[in-house]
Amino acid sequence: MYKILIADDHPLFREAIHNVISDGFPDSEVMETSDLDSALALTQEHDDLDLILLDLNMPGMHGLNGLMTLRNEAPTIPVVIVSAEEDKQIVLQAITYGAVGFITKSSPRAQMTQAIEQILNGNVYLPSDIIRASKPAPRRASHEASGIPPELLQALTRKQLLVLERMTKGESNKQIAYNLDIAETTVKAHVSAILRKLGVHNRVQAILSAGDIDFSAYLRR
Repeated sequence: MYKILIADDHPLFREAIHNVISDGFPDSEVMETSDLDSALALTQEHDDLDLILLDLNMPGMHGLNGLMTLRNEAPTIPVVIVSAEEDKQIVLQAITYGAVGFITKSSPRAQMTQAIEQILNGNVYLPSDIIRASKPAPRRASHEASGIPPELLQALTRKQLLVLERMTKGESNKQIAYNLDIAETTVKAHVSAILRKLGVHNRVQAILSAGDIDFSAYLRR
């Protein structure tokens, strides 16, 4: 069904994530490697990979530098970071540098399966508990906590604000449609309008720019 590479230097974790893929996505072909150099070599041999699950701290990675190297060498293959790291800025930087998702190693098995499915369906996956976590500084309930000018947020309709809020929680269009009880095509239309009104080019930019908005302050208006 899918062709997936697990790049992680911990054998027990490779086995665990292999089992998650085997159970959740039967008939998938799974390859494993334990360092960046061999991961790069495998991407040259298998340019039809559907997904790379990449550990940030295995040999050769040097943190996010390894992600950038992999994205430069194999730009067409989606990469998701799977890491014990739970720092919000690391998560956001990984997405900025080209990852299509970030899965924490502490995630429950069912959540990992859901995250991989969401990514394979073409969506970005972000750990909502980390993304929505407050920064160390006191959170301000105004537009000042986000990078979006208030007039742009004021231009969004109530429904668009609700959709954007769900986007920042890492939900897919299908999940948003279910939670807001609207059609998935309607969600797609709202997402397109949100990107246009906020002046961003894609979903990830919208999520990054809106990550610290206090939506309740705007939804009360």
